[in-house]
Amino acid sequence: MRLIVQIPQDDILIKGLVNNDRYCIETIYKENFKIIKSFIINNKGDLNEAKDVFQEALILLYEKAKNGNLNLTSKLSTYLFAICKNIWLKRLNRNNTYTTEIQEDVTSDLSEQDNIQRSEEEQETNLKFETMDWAMESLGEPCRSLLQAFYIHKKDMREISETFGYTNTDNAKTQKYKCLMRLKKLFFDKIKSR
Repeated sequence: MRLIVQIPQDDILIKGLVNNDRYCIETIYKENFKIIKSFIINNKGDLNEAKDVFQEALILLYEKAKNGNLNLTSKLSTYLFAICKNIWLKRLNRNNTYTTEIQEDVTSDLSEQDNIQRSEEEQETNLKFETMDWAMESLGEPCRSLLQAFYIHKKDMREISETFGYTNTDNAKTQKYKCLMRLKKLFFDKIKSR
């Protein structure tokens, strides 16, 4: 049995940006600036312009997130790259240095970076699946069956209370909660120990 447990890294970074969390801002910078810098330098820019464009993109991202207007449909790195690319192309156009010969080496680097990151994320996801399988097996009965009935077979609390012999739905809910807390503890203890 597999349950998906995923920590949305991009969401954490965006919330950190909005809350001026230094670690989150540094992480966004470390994970994204190099590719932006390469793109701008390869397209008639320099390091200072790359810094300016990246800063402007972060401000736009911050304002959208702060106002609740940010709806990410891609990875944060892809979104930031698109913003920076648009800002840079507008600057080139404004300065009459726009060219249709945009160096796409950086785009392929971005794809490569995405592939590596995707591979790492898949490994991490597989590890979480294996850990969840282990935690479910270690959980034992009746908790395992109760959680499967609720989360996998989508049974309501009335059906669960009848099947497992609880006197009412409140008792079934309480037991489900206790089982879920035990499962989370097993899962996160195992993740921390790796």
